[in-house]
Amino acid sequence: MEIKKPSLFQAFVPILFLILLLVFNVLFYSDNASYGPNQIALLLAAGAAALLCFKLGISWNDVLGGMLKSINTAMPSIIILLLIGALAGTWLISGIVPAMIYYGLKLLSPSVFLLAACVVCMIVSLATGSSWSTAATVGIALMGTGEALGLNPAVVAGAVISGAYFGDKMSPLSDTTNLAPAMAGTDLFTHIRYMTITTVPSIVITLIIFLIMGLTHSGSASTESINLVSNAIADKFNISPLLFIVPVLVIVLIAKKVPAIPALLVGTLLGAVAAIVFQPDLLFGVANLKSLLAGSETLLSMGWDKSFLSAAFVGNMNAMFGEIDIETGVSNVDKLLSNGGMFGMMNVIWLVITAMIFGGVMEKGGFLQRIVEAIVSGVKNTTQLISSTVGTCVFFNLTASEQYVAIVIPGKMFADVYEKQGLKPEVLSRTLEDSGTVTSVLVPWNSCGAYHAGVLKMDTLAYLPYCFFNLISPIMTITIAAIGYKIRKLKS
Repeated sequence: MEIKKPSLFQAFVPILFLILLLVFNVLFYSDNASYGPNQIALLLAAGAAALLCFKLGISWNDVLGGMLKSINTAMPSIIILLLIGALAGTWLISGIVPAMIYYGLKLLSPSVFLLAACVVCMIVSLATGSSWSTAATVGIALMGTGEALGLNPAVVAGAVISGAYFGDKMSPLSDTTNLAPAMAGTDLFTHIRYMTITTVPSIVITLIIFLIMGLTHSGSASTESINLVSNAIADKFNISPLLFIVPVLVIVLIAKKVPAIPALLVGTLLGAVAAIVFQPDLLFGVANLKSLLAGSETLLSMGWDKSFLSAAFVGNMNAMFGEIDIETGVSNVDKLLSNGGMFGMMNVIWLVITAMIFGGVMEKGGFLQRIVEAIVSGVKNTTQLISSTVGTCVFFNLTASEQYVAIVIPGKMFADVYEKQGLKPEVLSRTLEDSGTVTSVLVPWNSCGAYHAGVLKMDTLAYLPYCFFNLISPIMTITIAAIGYKIRKLKS
């Protein structure tokens, strides 16, 4: 059976159906929309796209192959999510995250905290090339510190993400920073140098906004309440600067180009060792051995309920896979000292898988390709071309739910168009990063948005208005194009 090319209307039908379902989810479920309803919406939209595929002559086996291929691309992300859950658990019971919060409260005041949080994440992300690792390490600690200082957690998340994505975008170690020039046909360092034209103004504006917000902050945290939080942490944990050895080692591993999965696994295991060394008493409480061994008289008779070895094993295992709550007697601190482990990441993983299913069917049916072709056909000048590229990257982040797709497909499709317009490839590579990389984290069902929402324990739509760098970057690249500033041309 001959496979037909979809019409523009057919290409938009699954997307419009998805948007309609997402709107209803927000109306009925509000902030809980991403905890099940959005996943079902993605599956139903994928079903609608599959029906259209059948009408176009595409077999079920081909549709299923597209789904599986798309899911397969997300498997590294899913493994990373599981490891992040485990790492967050061991870093909590070891005292690493509490130590970051403790010293952060001592060193930072609410007036400069947002600016400092953004700068710290910029530096760490530049060194590691990973916004994901930055959010999962210093980002988690900064979220806790900001909440203890009485700051809006959504604003703190915006500062963390803004700084993390600046570093991710500009670091030569970043995968997207290497991917964009590869798709456009330029070299890495030409790409990075050319990005400074749009990226530096964007981050400067962002830092000024966070500075102003901090200076005008009227938070509820007094010196007494900050001391209350610090003392509660110090009473529950053995706080020591030596705990920072573990996150420093993880950052060094990532900076040395050790892949994220083994680096995070090492970080998780080092956190478990730190828990044994620094928090031996706490492990007995987290292990809850008497409850676990209640039905085993043999093990109880052997003294397993009192064994430090058993507490070290069970306590660390509980922190890695399950929910733990450390009680200090101070409700605000108790909220900071809770974690879901790998189990807490399951909802995010569910969202990533359903998003990949939808994106796989859309790509297999040729619907995404058809929409991009329609966009390209109306381009007449440089500003329109760059604006179309920005819109296309955002579109793919919304529909394909994966930032790599939002870089690869537009990169492939626009490369010839930019050449015909007489533009150097670094103009395209910069535009891909200014829009495809930074906007992925703003979409709740995108793998990046789902990841950061899960790690920072903050709904995507809640932190979205405060991710100033991510919001400004696409606007900046269009503005620079409109004024014609340093738009590099090919020699005739």
